[in-house]
Amino acid sequence: MRTSIGVGLIGMGVVGSGVARLIIEGSSTLRNQVGLPLNLNKVAVRDSRKQRSFPIGKNILGEEPEKLIKDDSVQIIVELMGGEHPALEFILGAVKNGKHVVTANKEVISKHGAEIFSLARENNVRVLFEASVGGGVPIISPLMRDLVANDVKSIKAIINGTTNYILTRMANEQVNYESVLSEAQTLGYAESDPTNDVEGIDAAYKLSILSTLAFRSSIKNTDIFTEGITNLTDKDFQYAEELGYSIKLLAIATRMESRVLGRVHPAMIPSGQMLAKVDDVLNAVEIETDLVDKVLFHGPGAGSLPTSSAVVADIVNIARTIAGGTDLLDPVRLTETVEVVSIDTLSTKYYFRLEAVDQPGVLARIATVFGDCGISISSFIQKGLGDKSTDAELVIMTHKANESSVTEAVSRLRKLDVVKMIGNVIRVVE
Repeated sequence: MRTSIGVGLIGMGVVGSGVARLIIEGSSTLRNQVGLPLNLNKVAVRDSRKQRSFPIGKNILGEEPEKLIKDDSVQIIVELMGGEHPALEFILGAVKNGKHVVTANKEVISKHGAEIFSLARENNVRVLFEASVGGGVPIISPLMRDLVANDVKSIKAIINGTTNYILTRMANEQVNYESVLSEAQTLGYAESDPTNDVEGIDAAYKLSILSTLAFRSSIKNTDIFTEGITNLTDKDFQYAEELGYSIKLLAIATRMESRVLGRVHPAMIPSGQMLAKVDDVLNAVEIETDLVDKVLFHGPGAGSLPTSSAVVADIVNIARTIAGGTDLLDPVRLTETVEVVSIDTLSTKYYFRLEAVDQPGVLARIATVFGDCGISISSFIQKGLGDKSTDAELVIMTHKANESSVTEAVSRLRKLDVVKMIGNVIRVVE
């Protein structure tokens, strides 16, 4: 008869340290929740001699994850090292050795989720990953369980705290991207190499996971159109406010019968919408379904404590199953086949910001390009660029248009001798 449940931890960075502390210092609370003692039996780290911020037995520290995943005293492996390799190999190895797995690894789940889920079923173990999206915001579990009777129509989300912080500062203080990024790095909100965040890669990983669960079909990060925030300027935020919009990096997945379009890009949202009010490092995910219409999940999307909360919740979930000797739940079943379609199929409104020669006939030539591409203009604003400039800045808002038509219009506008620069093109989401 089992008298305790052993946990093995791979990685003790910010989140890993938080998880270890919660298990050690919250042992009595966790025992009451599980029904058996939950023990941190083994930890694999890069440097076992490194000084830790809280007491942890040196006898449980090691530097060989390969041994940990084969250790008979461990029933649950917690992977928190991050990155694709060798984390993937450790997760697969743990599953093959009959270990349950908890991970926060969005990259691995995004790229290899279908393989991992299938292998887990074969070995009668569970793989849980609540912390891979939204940090402390519970969104994976609702999609896997609470909304299982629903057909999901769309996902609309702000799921990268770094970019949301940068965009909030740019909107509220009219400051440029470079200075806000530098401050975010100083505060620890952005990495020294912020590429994954600011280019939308991190959000694409997370959207692919949400889409896979929502649409019950394997959708990888490479299926998601991805565009970052680096082209945004303080002028875009100024004009957005004048027009009644906020600018956010949105992750959107929409299902149309058996077709799915996934996209991550800056978007203008009407200022009155709930997502437009999600600021700083907070995350939010809006799910629209056939039965409950729209539901919004909102909260801290990163940080040691919120993410550790999600990881430990998954550990407890699995531990209760082990303690109770009950049949394992298998919540991830990818039973449907969908066609992932190109961004070229998108139809939405668009914002254009151009610099053009300020002289008669210029607007007519620009309007002709839009008309020839089948794009209807709903409004435009013209601003001077200063007393010494012979150019003007034009802000053009369109009615709904096809993405492919907009791409063609941008190409033609660049060839006009009266257009000095295309400052930005931003999709509008209403």
